Amino acid sequence: MSVHLTTEQVTQMAPDSSSASAGKKLANAKHWKNLGQNEAALWGECQGSALYQVKVDLAALSVQCSCPSRKQPCKHGLGLLLLTVASPNTVPTTEPPEWVATWLQRKAAASQRKETRKVQAADPNAKPSAAQQKTAQKRQALVLQGIDRLDLWLNDLVRNGLSSLETQPAKFWEDQAASMVDAQASGLAVRLRRMAEIPNSSADWPAKLLDHLGQLALLTHAYRRIDQLDPALQEDVRFMVGWPLREEEVIARGTRVSDDWLILGQVNEEASRGTNQRTWLLGTNTQRPALIEQFAPKGSQVPQLLPLGARWQAELCYWPGAAPQRALIATTHQTHASFNGPFPALATLEAFMEQVASTLALQPWRERFLCTVQNVVPSLDKAGQWYIHDSTGHSLPLISDEHWKLLALSGGQPLDFAGEWNGETLRPFGVFIENQYHLL
Repeated sequence: MSVHLTTEQVTQMAPDSSSASAGKKLANAKHWKNLGQNEAALWGECQGSALYQVKVDLAALSVQCSCPSRKQPCKHGLGLLLLTVASPNTVPTTEPPEWVATWLQRKAAASQRKETRKVQAADPNAKPSAAQQKTAQKRQALVLQGIDRLDLWLNDLVRNGLSSLETQPAKFWEDQAASMVDAQASGLAVRLRRMAEIPNSSADWPAKLLDHLGQLALLTHAYRRIDQLDPALQEDVRFMVGWPLREEEVIARGTRVSDDWLILGQVNEEASRGTNQRTWLLGTNTQRPALIEQFAPKGSQVPQLLPLGARWQAELCYWPGAAPQRALIATTHQTHASFNGPFPALATLEAFMEQVASTLALQPWRERFLCTVQNVVPSLDKAGQWYIHDSTGHSLPLISDEHWKLLALSGGQPLDFAGEWNGETLRPFGVFIENQYHLL
């Protein structure tokens, strides 16, 4: 496997602009010793205040460096990737030195252990032990007790009126969220913390909050009657309340899809313990969207670096559910810097909204959707609100931000658009013009 990326795609992997700038300065062979690559990895030693050993896993595009930097990937890893992309002949194909070979052996052993766990999880005859059953029963009792308390709190909230929430401190919401964490219903806690940001956020905040409260009440009632739901929807409800699935369980029970995936956009959101990252992919053959969600603790990088704007041959496995969208990476094959051919997008915004409605009919708690639409034109109204308009005259608003690059790329002409819809606004990711994807 070789590095099929552009300089721009590598630069976008940088944790910040200073790391990207420092990485570019190191993209020169004079800074490096013992450069090499093979099918699995890329490596080299970079001379700085010390001689740092840098390794890149080409399958996962994960970087490991002996430097003390807490930024991931560090400037040395970025420099090595940028050097290889700009001057591939500078990095010879050779046998890895001992420090790389040992690292690859450890990764292979860890991968083998993971595969073993996947096989065990896929065993249809495997049954939980008595201890596991007892633990699950205790947790189920805790979750139901927590839901009882939450339903009482929701009833009081609606009965007393939403106007009282205008002056409630953040602690009002956090106490209830913490109660759900204690009840081992962390999914409900996440929803409560998001709702804490709604009061006073806009002129129509009461309607937005009431909608979220209704969604939360629907979820708690669904959990109480989970045995009456279709098995696929049971998976969704359990997951959203806070029963996670291990990776090997997803592999065993989810749907596998192989395709050439377009890596269209990425959103990083800071959390208390690190960064949550979501990356949107679209299958060129199946036209199926996929959402890869990853978490990076502070000072570390996400497990899989996904180069934006690339075409990526891989097999994904979707979480089981009524309308599967979230996926994990089962196997990877090849990454290409760009893609050609027709952009797999819907013809109109109306077709997209029909797709959203069909999904919500199956899974009513879905909050985000990948939007890919052909032949749209951006515009800015007198009130400062940006929109995209399709060929039939329908429009959707964009998130509050400056979108001049989108307008410049359009030049007033139709283009194919990709973005994330949250039920209210679109977050632009990129546009497809003359067989080239431009990131925004």
